[in-house]
Amino acid sequence: MKKELTIAEKLAKKYHKCEEVTNFKDMLYRSCDIYSSRTAFKLKDKNGNIYYITYRNFKNDVVNLGTYLIAQGFLGKRISIIGKNSYHWAVSYMAASIVGIVVPLDKELHSDDVINFLNISESVCILGDLKNLTSLFEKGSSLVNSNIFTISFDSLKDSSINGYEIDDCIAKGKELFIQGNTKFDEITVNPDEMRILLFTSGTTGSAKGVCLSQRNICSNILSIYGIVKVKRSDLFFSILPLHHTYECTIGFLLPIYSGASICYCEGLRHIVKNMQEFHPSVILCVPLLLENMHKNIIKNMNQTLPKKYAKDSGENPYSNLPFFVKQVVKRKVKNTLGGRLRVFIVGAASVNPIILNDFEKMGLLTLQGYGLTECSPLVAGNTDFFHKDDSCGLPIPNVVYKIDNPNAQGEGEILVKGPNVMLGYYNMPEETAKAIQNGWFHTGDIGKIDENGYLYITGRCKSVIITKNGKNIYPEEVESYLNDSPLISESLVLGIQKENDDDIYINAQIFPNIEAITEYLKGTVPTKEEIKKIMSDIVSSVNGKLPNYKHIKGFIVRDKEFEKTTTQKIKRYGNNTKID
Repeated sequence: MKKELTIAEKLAKKYHKCEEVTNFKDMLYRSCDIYSSRTAFKLKDKNGNIYYITYRNFKNDVVNLGTYLIAQGFLGKRISIIGKNSYHWAVSYMAASIVGIVVPLDKELHSDDVINFLNISESVCILGDLKNLTSLFEKGSSLVNSNIFTISFDSLKDSSINGYEIDDCIAKGKELFIQGNTKFDEITVNPDEMRILLFTSGTTGSAKGVCLSQRNICSNILSIYGIVKVKRSDLFFSILPLHHTYECTIGFLLPIYSGASICYCEGLRHIVKNMQEFHPSVILCVPLLLENMHKNIIKNMNQTLPKKYAKDSGENPYSNLPFFVKQVVKRKVKNTLGGRLRVFIVGAASVNPIILNDFEKMGLLTLQGYGLTECSPLVAGNTDFFHKDDSCGLPIPNVVYKIDNPNAQGEGEILVKGPNVMLGYYNMPEETAKAIQNGWFHTGDIGKIDENGYLYITGRCKSVIITKNGKNIYPEEVESYLNDSPLISESLVLGIQKENDDDIYINAQIFPNIEAITEYLKGTVPTKEEIKKIMSDIVSSVNGKLPNYKHIKGFIVRDKEFEKTTTQKIKRYGNNTKID
């Protein structure tokens, strides 16, 4: 009898065909040849007017900036970039990664951390927003390279910065190119050497430099293209920070490879306005952003539907609507999101499957995946062909994963192997040897794989709480139960020790959703005592769903949000872990 194929095996027979590239220069030149006059970027000028950059324009700007950087002696050198998502950021990244080694930095970092990373990376040049450069040079005395070459994305008029403006550098590079300087064209990129140096989130002392090759990232682009069809008519709406591999690989380099277009969000408060201006079809986001969109859609639905259809409880009324009303609601939701949106790609943390199911009912596909900076970044993903709302998907093409030493529930550390796995940690051979063993990258994440190959993330090795009797508790699981309540905005679960007691107890920090609680109390603004009582009831309810050893033994109510990383993950270190 013929053995039934698993879903993962069936997927492997369905991959979209793609043309191989191994480095950014070949990818850029190939895209310009194929898509020359097509729109690569849809942008807004200072007056709010929309204009377009073609693939030919983009390639020319990259070549001209690259020619200028070579003329300054930066061939093979480390070049840093810092700033908000922008066309100048994209041009700088592409030019720097072809000329030398690009070092993308988080614009939200404290200037001390930025200086530290510039020193560690031995950067000779930095390109960025004037705001970031100004704060950097106020403390410039601690820069090892005090003469670091500085290029601003903004005008330097009335600025104290001793540097150059990027538009002038591109213009000078163009002059050099016209005069016969073809050194950029002559570059041969070794796809297997370090060309991207990224610093992971964490405090300066704990941050690691991740070394990636262009083959690492190009392999990931091709793998993603194989499972999620990118149309030439697609417009990617870039919201997440570009220094992060998730946005850079999937929200920038993937559309450039595919002949699609990119537009930039002007800030979180401008999301809805920008979507109605640009009309995107693809959005990369994190769960928090998706959850907020979902909450607003449900809230507006209940406020605008006739009373006989609306839900006083704030629940989603969509499933119980008559067919003709559903069609009207679906059209209104889509129009609110710009009219062309067809897919959300969501990563960085797990999403409540109910939210994904709700969006799908309204005609919006939501594909969640799993990845890490060290894996360029994607490892697993839901696809055009198969998807499960409660899973982060199947292995992407050419990548395999397995569970190390699974327990009785099949849970253990996720190990990954594939061409997307990093070269190693920068100047940290011991850390690299611990992370990559026998070709397998140890992710530090806990998960399980079902019989069809779907991957489920259940926690982090570092965040696991181990009780005195050896029980393992993954705080993310307890947090997901708490966060299921619409009356809770976010939570953080920690293991704490009491004085004169060596056992570990589960403690939760809870940031309440005051707006939702006010609605729950029929418009009455809650007192601190009422909030505490409501949270206590939720905790009791959650404990009723968990075995005794996972019970929350104590909790505190926070009056402000948790500190987060740039991908909106709650930091499990620093001020967030201080319990008063």
